[in-house]
Amino acid sequence: MDRTVVIDCFPESVRHYREGYALVAIDVIRATTTAVTAVNMGRRCFPAPSIEIALPLAARLNNPLLVGELGGNMPYGFDMNNSPAEMAHRDDLMRPMILLSSSGTQHNRVAVIGAGTRGEFREEDQMCCAWIAEGLMKAGYNPEDEKTKEIVTRWSGAPVQACSKGNSAEYLRNSGQARDLEFILSHVDDISSAFMVKHDEVVRIPVPE
Repeated sequence: MDRTVVIDCFPESVRHYREGYALVAIDVIRATTTAVTAVNMGRRCFPAPSIEIALPLAARLNNPLLVGELGGNMPYGFDMNNSPAEMAHRDDLMRPMILLSSSGTQHNRVAVIGAGTRGEFREEDQMCCAWIAEGLMKAGYNPEDEKTKEIVTRWSGAPVQACSKGNSAEYLRNSGQARDLEFILSHVDDISSAFMVKHDEVVRIPVPE
């Protein structure tokens, strides 16, 4: 069977790739960067999809750090917004983090899915999807459709700053959170690890060099 890779966007697209695909989810700005920054520093991280799940979880942990946003705003009673820049400067690493955000096996078919925000396939997620798909194509995977080839071609060799003109970057600038954008753009391929959610916690998986 030919090995293929396809790029798509939005959570509702996942249903097209449930059978026979390895799924790679891409969401660059900002929750994922906040989680990886925290775990890389040695902090435990527990993602939560809603307030209803985050608060009971907080009650079971010792002095947790409540981090996240809903619709771009930090919920009442939380310690900080999704901010990898702020997270990188905190020294209370013994506090486990609850992260709230509104956003191993070999496979012959891979679907790289961008998270999408407000109906838009954001530039930073396109770039990351393209880089992953291009790496797979160099390893022998074929693009499944013209859209995948076009996205890979558009972003091939592009500097990371190329995504800084998109709506996500503009939102951070306009809302006084430009330092998170600067943090993300300056921390690309700087960690020799992979991260996964295991038993509801983000954990590090060392990558052999």
